[in-house]
Amino acid sequence: MTGAHTSARTRDTPLALLALPALVFFLIFAVAPLIGVVILSFTSWDGIGEILPNGLESWQMVLADPMTWNALGLTLATMVITWAVQTPLSILLGTFIAGQQRYRAVLAVFYFLPLLLSSAAIAIAFKALLDPNFGLRAGLNLPFLNQDWLGVELAFPVVLAVIAWQFIPFHTLLYQGGVRQIPQQLYEAASIDGASRVQQFFHITLPQLKYTIITSSTLMLVGSPTYFDLVFVMTQGGPGNATRILALDMYIRGFRANQMGAASVIAVILGVLGLGLALGVQRLGGKDKTASQLEGGV
Repeated sequence: MTGAHTSARTRDTPLALLALPALVFFLIFAVAPLIGVVILSFTSWDGIGEILPNGLESWQMVLADPMTWNALGLTLATMVITWAVQTPLSILLGTFIAGQQRYRAVLAVFYFLPLLLSSAAIAIAFKALLDPNFGLRAGLNLPFLNQDWLGVELAFPVVLAVIAWQFIPFHTLLYQGGVRQIPQQLYEAASIDGASRVQQFFHITLPQLKYTIITSSTLMLVGSPTYFDLVFVMTQGGPGNATRILALDMYIRGFRANQMGAASVIAVILGVLGLGLALGVQRLGGKDKTASQLEGGV
């Protein structure tokens, strides 16, 4: 009887009350820090002393600094290039390992290994492997590896390649789940009609993955501005400012130059950029937020 009464009370509890703990948690750990950062962006503070309001001075200083626009350009380039590299590879790998063959399950384990490693560990490993004196070139004695991989010309492309290598397994996992939700009857009917594997991929698999692509793209684009630990460990923003993206620029201004007001300005810019990207990508999914993936090709 006690269990029945508890179940009845749970059903009678207003939904708003059930959501209250999550709402309080969100307000304390998300909204409150965001408001604090916005307030700090209108102040001058070295991180230790007194916080002094300075109006729009921090904003004017940051927006007038060419370094900010260089960092913003690198951040936008990171978003576009990593998305363009990760999306097709993740879709192909996800489709491949969605098969039921045993060897594909074994290969999936190797594909997902980068997902188990921390960004700092990956950065340290690649930095050592790419060292022209002690890395792969010295170990394998291959002349074409004798490049300044983390020099001015190659540092940014190398960092983007490592980022893609690290996060492709995560998005592959998303696409694997999406492909396995597609009814096999669609493929059987296409086979009967004489459609090849390639035709089935473009006319069945891709359209049915529409909402998975939207979700994956949202995570990629919103996460791109926050790459910090991998870039910091590999290059610390250098050489020069070749890899100084916005997240790293924020750290350098705040914790090296002791300009917390300016760093807060960049934090607000990152927040607005991430929110705008998330809303923009989600709009591509249409107005019906309850639509299932099976409607992706409609």
